[in-house]
Amino acid sequence: MGNNVFRTLLGAGAILAGLGAAPLAAQTGSGAVPLGDAARGAGLWEQECAACHEMGRGAENGIGPHLNRIFSRRAAGLDDFVYSGSITRMGRDGLRWTYRTLDAYIENPYALVSGTRMSYAGLPDAQDRADLLGYIRQFSDMPEDIPEAEPTARRVEIDLPPEVLAIRGDREWGEYLASECLTCHQRDGAAMGIPSITHWPEDRFVAAMHAYKEGLRPHSVMQNVARRLDNEEIAALAAYFATIDD
Repeated sequence: MGNNVFRTLLGAGAILAGLGAAPLAAQTGSGAVPLGDAARGAGLWEQECAACHEMGRGAENGIGPHLNRIFSRRAAGLDDFVYSGSITRMGRDGLRWTYRTLDAYIENPYALVSGTRMSYAGLPDAQDRADLLGYIRQFSDMPEDIPEAEPTARRVEIDLPPEVLAIRGDREWGEYLASECLTCHQRDGAAMGIPSITHWPEDRFVAAMHAYKEGLRPHSVMQNVARRLDNEEIAALAAYFATIDD
């Protein structure tokens, strides 16, 4: 499967001509190359990526890995992030993030990495992808300048009292409570149609559940689930799903 994808990507150079992208050969230079409209790409980043990924000054791993220096990085190449088994195997097989592989992955994550844990349906428009990659590229071309780049790290979506965030969840209790969650969400992190919650950072999980509880996140089933949970139960679930394979 992986080798077929690589052959397809290697034969796909002709698609770049229609994307308004700079020639691939020029991307090895020291300056940032505008693959598309990076200014427009910043808006697409907020719309498509920023809920799970961070990039720029102070970027950290969250639901997804940070994307600083993503260009030329080996797939599953960060030592401090827990990736899905599928993308880890692809990295071992030689997958690196280039314009072509990123373009294919953003267009349809499951076509490139069938078992990816990334809960994203894909971005079908080629110009949208070119603009988005133009923006992302700015954080890889000159890695020494990343600390001075405009920060794109996303704030937690809801302000919670410090005492709620300070609760240390009981992982074993969380495992017991998780049986209801696992009727829909896959334990292995597979995300075909239903978002993965495997290995979410605890603070992000807690914030998301409270956002459902208060009606800030619009999903009636999740709102009903969250409203049945108290603060300790939410913290317990967060502790379990953050370490589900440990």
